[in-house]
Amino acid sequence: MTGPGALLVIGDVVTDIVARHRAPLTPGTDTEAEIRSLPGGAGANVACWAVHAGLRDVRLLARVGAESVAWHGSQLRGAGVRTRLVVDDRSPTATVVALVDSAAERTFLTDSGAALRLSADDWSPDLLDGVGHLHISGYLLFAEASRGAVLPAIREAHTRGIPVSVDPASSGFITAVGVDRFLALTEGVDVLLPNAAEASVLTDLPEPADAAAKLSRHAALVAVTLGARGALLAASGAVTARIPPVDARAVDSTGAGDAFTGGFLAARLTGANDTTAAVTGCRMGAQAVASLGGRPPPS
Repeated sequence: MTGPGALLVIGDVVTDIVARHRAPLTPGTDTEAEIRSLPGGAGANVACWAVHAGLRDVRLLARVGAESVAWHGSQLRGAGVRTRLVVDDRSPTATVVALVDSAAERTFLTDSGAALRLSADDWSPDLLDGVGHLHISGYLLFAEASRGAVLPAIREAHTRGIPVSVDPASSGFITAVGVDRFLALTEGVDVLLPNAAEASVLTDLPEPADAAAKLSRHAALVAVTLGARGALLAASGAVTARIPPVDARAVDSTGAGDAFTGGFLAARLTGANDTTAAVTGCRMGAQAVASLGGRPPPS
């Protein structure tokens, strides 16, 4: 019996500098914090969480700076991800400074570095051989170079009948590139996976259920993550399921949406229906917020 096809993620690998501070930031002086350098990146995180959720064949295409490709490659392979990391000799690996407050909410300072320099030359249609689902980190839609890799991949996946999902990635970057432009770039994707803020920006609707319903006329299935309130699904212009949250003691919300996406896609690829897959996603998200950083905790 043939198993599920592989999950191919085209995304970003990032060095996360996570600074967890219990007191409010005080300009002009010191604020005590717990600071760690950790592997991250939305695309890489999704791939790791998909493996953690039980999917055996997960692949990642990303561009990484020469200075840290060995470390990132080792971290990803250790998590069970099959990597194709393009080495960039001109730009360093993307770096994000994540400021995490006492409520586990985070604020990002982002240097995209090599991540958005992924290009058409880094893409090859044979990367889709044996693939059952293609997932795109939306960060790669925010730069001309990386769009040169992503858009041909989406077209080839559609030609082969392979479903495509997109994580919109950043409400701030969506606003910068333009909502209409972003929606045009994601026209025809099968699954859209925004958080509540991204869904609101994409629709100009404040209520997540209304935003999800509207977006489900753009993509066949929409899964909106709601943080501590769980998630909801929408299709054909209507909300189809509301998924309750899984209790967790929140330490750091970095990567929670990536964990949901990885669990959700892994479950769908192994035969779960959309609601069951979203339950798996919420379970992965609860695990993510209970530890520092955006990757699964060590087994």
